[in-house]
Amino acid sequence: MPQSLTISPRMFIPETLQRCQLHECHGACCAFGVWIDLLEKERIIEFAEIVQSCMDPTNYNRGDWFLTEIEMDSFTLSGKVIHSRLVSRKQPFKRKTCIFLRTDHKCALQVASEQLGKHPWFLKPFYCVLHPLDLNDNRQVTLDDTKLILEEEKSCLRYSERLNAPIEIFEEELRFLLGDSTYLSSLSLARQNWQLKTDQEEE
Repeated sequence: MPQSLTISPRMFIPETLQRCQLHECHGACCAFGVWIDLLEKERIIEFAEIVQSCMDPTNYNRGDWFLTEIEMDSFTLSGKVIHSRLVSRKQPFKRKTCIFLRTDHKCALQVASEQLGKHPWFLKPFYCVLHPLDLNDNRQVTLDDTKLILEEEKSCLRYSERLNAPIEIFEEELRFLLGDSTYLSSLSLARQNWQLKTDQEEE
C-alpha cells in the first residue's frame, strides 16, 4: 500500500450516509475495471492458479487479465499502473465489466485471498480497496461531493436517516490502508472536533 497517507478533515464531517449493500448494488463499482500497480499485478500472477479457480469462466488466459498500456501514478508503490481487462457478460450487468467480477457479484481476487487464508484484500488492488474514497493532492484520503455520489446509479453510498461520518463508515478500509495507529489517532481527533462543535452550538 502507498506510504504516508493521512485522512482529510472532510472525512470527519457527519452526514446522512451509509455504505452500500452487495445484494443491492451487485458490485457496480467493479463495472469499469481498475488501475492496478505493477507490483500488485505480480502478486496476482503469483497466485494465478487459485485466482483462476475463483473466476467465472472466460476466453482469456491469465496473461490476458490485464491490458498492455502502462501509465504513471505517483500514488502507488511502483509508480506505474496497468488496467484490468473488461469482458462482456450478461450478468450481473449487461455490459463489459472487470474480468475479476463474478456473477455472484463478488470479486475473484477477494475470494481467492480468503481461500489462501489471508486478509480478504490481500490480492485486491489499492484502488479497489480505496473506492469510493479518493486521494487529494496532499495525499489525504477523502470523499468526493456527497450529492454526486448519491445520484450515481447503484452508488457505493446510500442515504441514511442518521448522521455518520465517513471516517466511521469506512473504518475497515482506513485501518487497512493507513494502519490502526493512524486511524485511531485520526478518529480521536475527529471526535474531539465533533464534541467541540457540539459544545459551541449549545453555548
